[in-house]
Amino acid sequence: MAERQPYGRGGRRPTLEQVAARAGVGRGTVSRVINGSPRVSERTRAAVQAAVAELGYVPNTAARALAADRTDAIALVVPEPERRFFAEPYFSDIVHGVGLVLAETEVQLLLTFAGGDRERRRLGQYLGAQRVDGVLLVSVHADDPLPDLVDQLGVPAVISGRRSEDEALSSVDSDNFGGGRVAVEHLLQRGRSTIAMITGPLDVYGARRRHDGCRAALAAAGHRVDPELVEQGDFTEEGGRRAMAALLARRPDLDAVFAGSDVMAAGARLVLREAGRRIPEDVALVGYDDSVIARHMEPALTSVRQPIVEMGREMTRLLLDEIAKRPEDRSAPGRRSQLVLPTELVVRDSS
Repeated sequence: MAERQPYGRGGRRPTLEQVAARAGVGRGTVSRVINGSPRVSERTRAAVQAAVAELGYVPNTAARALAADRTDAIALVVPEPERRFFAEPYFSDIVHGVGLVLAETEVQLLLTFAGGDRERRRLGQYLGAQRVDGVLLVSVHADDPLPDLVDQLGVPAVISGRRSEDEALSSVDSDNFGGGRVAVEHLLQRGRSTIAMITGPLDVYGARRRHDGCRAALAAAGHRVDPELVEQGDFTEEGGRRAMAALLARRPDLDAVFAGSDVMAAGARLVLREAGRRIPEDVALVGYDDSVIARHMEPALTSVRQPIVEMGREMTRLLLDEIAKRPEDRSAPGRRSQLVLPTELVVRDSS
C-alpha cells in the first residue's frame, strides 16, 4: 500500500471528490459514511474508510456545521462570581460530566460567567447572534432573568437545579429534599437532639429543598423546628464560618450541625474547633455533595452524595437531544424533560 499522504498533490488537502474516486463511489456516499449514516453497506463503508485513511482526508467540520446551520459549540453558563466557580468542587464535577459526553462528539464547550447585569447583556447579545447551538445553565437563583432570556431567544437550554416546581426549561436535579431529610434522620438516630442547620441561599431552589427535607425529618420525629438553630450561608467556606459562629452564639448547647454543602461544613468545622468543640464527640457534623473535601477532612466528613458528574452527563445528553429537534418541537407542550437523580448518605467519622 502506498505511504499515507496527509495532503494531496502540491500540498493541498485531499477533497471529498478524491476520496470518492479512490473508493470507486459517489461523493454523496462518502458523505454518508463520514456522517455515520446507516444507509451504506459494510463493503462500501470499508472501501470509503480505507480511502480516507490512505489519503489522510480530514472532514471540514466547520463547513459541515455551517451547512447544517450549526456551530458545533455549546455554552456552559455560570451566573456566579469566578472565584466561587474555581473554589467549589461541585462545578469541576459538572464540567467533568459534560466533558465525558462531548468527548464522543465534535461539539466544543464554551465556559462563560454571567454574575452581573453587564455580563448578562453581553451574553444575550452573543446568544442572539447564534454563536452557540445550546446552553447549559448551572447554579441559577430564583430571581435570575437569564434562563427566561435564553428561552425567549429560542436557544435550546438545560438547567442544573430547577428554579421552582414549575421550571419551564428542561432540567437535571438531584433529590435535594430526600438528601436533607436523610441527613437529619441520621443525626437523630445518633442520639442528637439539638440539630443546627446551615442552609445555602434560600433563593436557590435546591438549597430550599434541602432545608425543607431537614424540617420534615425533625417534624416526623416530634421535634420543634427552632428558628434559632437555622442560619443561612452562601455555599462558601467563609459563609460556613460566619453561620457557625452565629449559631454557637445563639445556641451554645447545639450538639449537631447539618451544612448544605461540604465547603460550608469545612468552614463550620474550623469555628467548632476554635471554640474547643470536638467532632463528633461534642458536635456531630454532616455536609452535602460528598466532594473531595469530605473525604480529606479530619475527621472525614459524613456527607450526602449527589451524583454531580452524572448530572453533568445527563444535562449534556438532554441538551444535545434538544439541539437535534426541530425548533417547533422544542417548544411543544410537554416536551421539556425534568430529571431528578437520587442522593445517598455516606457515613464517615464526623457523625
